[in-house]
Amino acid sequence: MSASTDRKQRQQAIAAGTDKKTLAAQEAAKKQAQSKLRWTLGTIAVIVLIAAVILLDSPLMIKSTTALKVGDVKLSPAEVNYYYGNEYVNFVNSYGSYASIFGLDTSNGISGLKDQDCSMIENGTWHDYFLEAAEHDAAQIIALNQYAADNGITLTDEELADVEASFEGLDETAKAQGYAGADALLAMNYGKGVTLKLAKEAARQSVLAGKAYNSAVDEFVFTPEEIAQYYEDFNGSHDYFDFLVYDVKASVEEGEESASETALMEARATADAISAAYLDGSDIEDITERFETAVESQTESLPSNRSKVQGSSLSADYSAWLMGERKAGDVTVVADSDNSGSSVVVFLGRDDNHYNTVSVRHILVKAEADENGVYTDEAKAAAKAKAEEILAEYQAGDKTEESFAALAEQYSEDAGSNTNGGLYENVPKGRMVAEFDAFCFAGHKSGDTAIVYGESASYAGYHVVYFVGEGDLYSNVIAENELRSESASTWLEELMLPYEPVETFWIRWVG
Repeated sequence: MSASTDRKQRQQAIAAGTDKKTLAAQEAAKKQAQSKLRWTLGTIAVIVLIAAVILLDSPLMIKSTTALKVGDVKLSPAEVNYYYGNEYVNFVNSYGSYASIFGLDTSNGISGLKDQDCSMIENGTWHDYFLEAAEHDAAQIIALNQYAADNGITLTDEELADVEASFEGLDETAKAQGYAGADALLAMNYGKGVTLKLAKEAARQSVLAGKAYNSAVDEFVFTPEEIAQYYEDFNGSHDYFDFLVYDVKASVEEGEESASETALMEARATADAISAAYLDGSDIEDITERFETAVESQTESLPSNRSKVQGSSLSADYSAWLMGERKAGDVTVVADSDNSGSSVVVFLGRDDNHYNTVSVRHILVKAEADENGVYTDEAKAAAKAKAEEILAEYQAGDKTEESFAALAEQYSEDAGSNTNGGLYENVPKGRMVAEFDAFCFAGHKSGDTAIVYGESASYAGYHVVYFVGEGDLYSNVIAENELRSESASTWLEELMLPYEPVETFWIRWVG
């Protein structure tokens, strides 16, 4: 190739952009452009990721996404957080410092629950436990609210006002504790997105659910035959058994974990001897005295124990014997199931709850305790004088149940009854303090009044009492309450069948 031809080709290559220098420059420019593009795309990706994280953690996403579907209702993470936090708060309030017994560390509130193993469920955390409870609670309230809507059940203005009143002062309380307001306090204790507005609405739905439930349960009707049979089916578990028992423990040799066969036989022989001595002592009329005399004749140990317990709490060693056809004074000897010895048991009586409950009204006048929490004689005398004045006021009027109820609402210091005329209905034996209980079951007729002393761990004072009359058989009250509860549970389970909670991706933002 001639020099002129070569030069000509190079000129043509330069013109076409295909010479080596140009190609190298173009390749370098291309790589620089690609690097710049990758940097730009990477920067955009980081910015988008940061924006996404900020957006996902924002109140908007917490409130606008769906974490749980219950039927046709969609709940945001914030709404589920309320139920979740509510379950946690109720658990802690119920058990207080004893929550640690269950393995729950409450030092950081709802934070860290995902890292705490829970003994209440298998292979789960406390987060799992409270989330499961929250989902069930939400489903139940949603189902009952739909039932309320279908049956025209609504809250009255007064009930709505009560819901509103339950949140009064929360904003001031929050600020006094260093929070910006009620929203910040609720978010800290219940979870992100929980605000005062959300909590109020959830509380309203909860109250409506309770009203719907009670309305449905009140409609259940049971025949007298159904109630009587239901109690019969308890097989004595609600009856009270009065009996004497003396445990003869077999001796355990030093270094041994349990009694030998010989020791067990010796214990049985002593128990049999006590039983024989008891049967031989028929000249002693009082059963308790006769039994204790028999025990003392064969041992140098403590006297027998007298118990009166429900059938459901009886020892399995002798429950079947006590529940059999027994009469007062019957005796038996049983071997203890733990191979610790033998027991001598004497039957005294059985209360099958077939007695009439009573309805009474009362006006409580409390004695004022001194600075040491002591109720002095002077304070008790002052309370009694006040009670006598109230009774005199009643007797000076028309002496009707209605007038007594009015006085109860005016004077009574019993918060449990002073808004309903001091009325307690279907009161069973042993429910009231001793003196009050004695009045209730002393065979009074309707309209009888009295002043009785009363004292418990929380008060001392006097009750002005008015006997309304006898109520239902206590066995029927027990049976109907449990029958109603069982029927209500079955009804609610069926109601909730279409409301199985379904979690979505956003459930991870709960807790």
